[in-house]
Amino acid sequence: MKEVNSYGWKAVIGSSIGYAMDGFDLLILGFMLTLISGDLGLTTGQAGSLVTWTLVGAVLGGFIFGTLSDKFGRVRVLTWTIVLFAVFTGLCAFAQGYWDLLIYRTIAGIGLGGEFGIGMALAAEAWPAKHRAKATSYVALGWQLGVLAAALLTPLLIPIIGWRGMFMVGIIPALVAWVFRAKLHEPEIFVQSKESKEHSHTNSFKLLVKDVRTTKTSIGVAILTSVQNFGYYGIMIWLPNFLSKQLGFSLTKSGLWTAVTVCGMMVGIWLFGRLADKIGRKPTFILFQVCAVASILIYSQLSDPTAMLFAGAILGASVNGMMGGYGALMAEAYPTTARATAQNVLFNIGRAVGGFSPMVVGMIISMYSYQVAIAFLAIIYVLDILATVFLIPELKGKELE
Repeated sequence: MKEVNSYGWKAVIGSSIGYAMDGFDLLILGFMLTLISGDLGLTTGQAGSLVTWTLVGAVLGGFIFGTLSDKFGRVRVLTWTIVLFAVFTGLCAFAQGYWDLLIYRTIAGIGLGGEFGIGMALAAEAWPAKHRAKATSYVALGWQLGVLAAALLTPLLIPIIGWRGMFMVGIIPALVAWVFRAKLHEPEIFVQSKESKEHSHTNSFKLLVKDVRTTKTSIGVAILTSVQNFGYYGIMIWLPNFLSKQLGFSLTKSGLWTAVTVCGMMVGIWLFGRLADKIGRKPTFILFQVCAVASILIYSQLSDPTAMLFAGAILGASVNGMMGGYGALMAEAYPTTARATAQNVLFNIGRAVGGFSPMVVGMIISMYSYQVAIAFLAIIYVLDILATVFLIPELKGKELE
C-alpha cells in the first residue's frame, strides 16, 4: 500500500473517536465529583476513588483487551470495549450509592482501557509506512478533542441535565465510534497473520521480551510512556493551581491560560506526526524532549501574563507532542501477533506510573516550592532523552511484520 485509502481514513476516524471518548469521560467525571458527592453522600476520599478506580480499570482493560485484539482482531475487540464502556457508563446514571457506582466506573474503565492501544494498532496497520506517524498522531489528537469537548459542554449541560444526564451524554461518543467501526473489516496484515499457523500458538506477552534487542526496546518505550504520563498529569493537574496561587490569576484567567496550553498540545501532536514521517522517529523524539526540558524551566521563571500565554502554548506542544509518535514507534517495533498487546501494555505501564504524578508533585510543592517541583518535571525529560538515545531503535519507513 503506497497511499492512504478510504479504509485508512475510516480506521483513523473510528480510533480517534474512541480515544476522544476516553478523554471526554475522565474529564466530565472530574467536573461532576462535587455534585455526585452531594447527592450520594460521598466523602472526599470516596469521590477521589471513583477517578482512581476508573484508571485502575483502564490499566487492567489495556492488558486484557490488547492481547485479545492480537488473538481475535482489532475491529471485533474494539467493538467489545465500546459495548462494555457504554453499558456500564449508562448504569452510572442510575447509581444509588457509592459501591454500585464504584463497580460501574471500574468496569467502564476496563472498557476504556483498550481504546488507545488497539486503535493505534488499527490505524498503523491501515496506513502506508511513509504516512504512519501522521495516522497515529491523528488518533492521539482524539484525546485532546475529547478533553476540549468535555471542558466546553459540561458547564453548559450540568445545570440542565445534572450528573446523571451527563453520564448518558458520555455514551454518545461510544455510539459514534461503534457506527464507524461497524463499517470496518480487519486490516489485511492482521488477516494474513491470523491465517498463519504460528498465530494461534503465540503468547503475545512473551514477544515483548523475546530477545535482548526487543527487551531493550520495551524498556525504552515503557520509560518514554511513563515520563509522558507523569509529565502530563503533573503539569495539567498543578498548572491551574500554580497560576492562581503563585501568580494570583483568577479562576477564569487560569482556565484560559490552561486552555491555550491544551491547544499547544494539539499543535504539538499534529506537528510531531509530520516531522516523524519526514526526519525519523528518534530525531523527532529527541527534539521534542529537549524542547520539553527548556520550555518547562523557562515557563517556571515567567510572571508576565502575556509571555506566559505564548510560553504555555510552546510548553504544551513540547511536553505532549510526543503522544503523536508512540503509536507508530510501537507498531513498527513489534509483529502483528503482539502489536496491540505492546501498545496497550507499554502505554498503560506509563499510565500507571503517571497516576502517581499529582501526589509526588504535590509533596514536592508542600516540602519545597512550585519552582522545585517544576524543575523536577524538567529532569524527568532528561531521563527520556537518555532512554531514546540508548534504547529506542530508528524504524522510520519499516514495513510491518
